[in-house]
Amino acid sequence: MTATTPATLSPAPRRVQDALLLARRTWIHHLRVPSLIVFPLVTPMIFLLLFRYILGGSIVVPGVRYVDFLVPGIIVQSITFGATQTGVGLAGDVGEGIADRFQALPISRSAVVAGRVLVDTARNLVLIGTVLLAGLVIGFRPDTGPAELALAVGVAAAFAFAFGWLSAYIGLNVRHAEAVHDAGFVWVIPLTFVSSALVTVASMPGAIQPLARLNPVTSVADSVRALLLGDPAGTATVHALVWIAGLLAVFVPLAVRAYQKR
Repeated sequence: MTATTPATLSPAPRRVQDALLLARRTWIHHLRVPSLIVFPLVTPMIFLLLFRYILGGSIVVPGVRYVDFLVPGIIVQSITFGATQTGVGLAGDVGEGIADRFQALPISRSAVVAGRVLVDTARNLVLIGTVLLAGLVIGFRPDTGPAELALAVGVAAAFAFAFGWLSAYIGLNVRHAEAVHDAGFVWVIPLTFVSSALVTVASMPGAIQPLARLNPVTSVADSVRALLLGDPAGTATVHALVWIAGLLAVFVPLAVRAYQKR
């Protein structure tokens, strides 16, 4: 693989060009290994069907059908799970020595991480569309316009992008690639289940509710749900965007620094 970056470009455009170049390399790899795209779509379908037809009958959400409450939550839960693959992929590149080859190229040091995050965000966009279509098949009925739908998808995708940098940081700090997947799910599972993704915060024990309300997954799930169901979404969307901005501000530099150290 070769990379050329015109010397006339200023640093910012060069970083963007380099990130897109590395994203193209990763996307081609995904196309050659379709399981990297197909298998991440299986888990959301399992959760969607499990909660719709097995567990959903015992869950009551005041004022809304559970399937309408569920589908937006599954979208956010799924992209949170999917973002862990960023750390797995980067750890694999480092473990296989591919990252050493990138170090010898005249590219921005942030491009390797950014390229991986961009591809995984694109894959999460496919996941969002798949969950929405599957939701329509099983009875989900959104009450939204094109602008609100686009904003809901945008908020979800932006959260996936921000969460990808967090996952990258973890993946680059776990020494063995085989352990990255488990290390990710150790915190992702409680983060998604102690949130409003699948049940209301009010239905949780009193001691858990403050944690659930502070959870970024809750903010994003509430925002996406309100936008898709035609409910007032201003406050939840602002909270979601604040979380997204905060995650990016903290974990972009941390992930780049961790890559440089590796």
